[in-house]
Amino acid sequence: MQTHSPNQNHLLAALPTAEFEPLAVHLELVPLLLGQMLYEPDSQLQHAYFPTTAIVSLHYVMESGASAETAGVGNEGVVGISLFMGGNTTPSSAVVQTAGHAYRLGRRQLMEEFNRAGLLQRLLLRYTQALITQMAQTAVCNRHHTLEQQLCRWLLLTLDRLPTNELIMTQELVASMLGVRREGITEAAGNLQRARLISYRRGHIAVTDRAGLEKHACECYAVVKKELDRLLSDVQYRQGDSSTTKHAPSVMSKMNAA
Repeated sequence: MQTHSPNQNHLLAALPTAEFEPLAVHLELVPLLLGQMLYEPDSQLQHAYFPTTAIVSLHYVMESGASAETAGVGNEGVVGISLFMGGNTTPSSAVVQTAGHAYRLGRRQLMEEFNRAGLLQRLLLRYTQALITQMAQTAVCNRHHTLEQQLCRWLLLTLDRLPTNELIMTQELVASMLGVRREGITEAAGNLQRARLISYRRGHIAVTDRAGLEKHACECYAVVKKELDRLLSDVQYRQGDSSTTKHAPSVMSKMNAA
């Protein structure tokens, strides 16, 4: 039986006990289903979501119905930054890319904790900077790099949020994420499979050579990963908890002093 803990989300896990406990009573564990819409364009956001095992895709949908992913959010972050950035609504949408779970927090409770100006506020603002970097790098990558390189970037960022090296993902869904035709994904995935970097069968993509995939990717993956690590790796998790999937070695005082 799968166990769930808020500490599987790195932002929640980075809060000291004194800040986490008042927040914990308002956190609600919710299942997120593949394709579930967490919010639609221009709608009033009511909750923030802290994914633990799910991955959420932030999409922009054109008037024609065409769409593309601007960023992904997994256990490293939070969905719903418009709530604490003051916008309350956003022209994009948030759709579940990989089914799993998240902890949901109501708008009022999030703002109460954010306005205390404690560590949660600083964590959320730093994460927002990392998310903006991911969005900017995605735009540059989609404009200047090959579809094969874009696919490598997307696969690597997705794997960073999963406990295994296998994705349950159809080519149609990947094409939707990257905003390209399915035929392009078929060709790019075929090239990566022939290079023995991935193996693919319908609905499943397994990365068989992670190091090789990183070498094959453009610089965009490294830029996004380096910025996230720079902004969030200098915090430590609450002592005594082993449910998190990654560990940050530095001391909390560095974040408090920021």
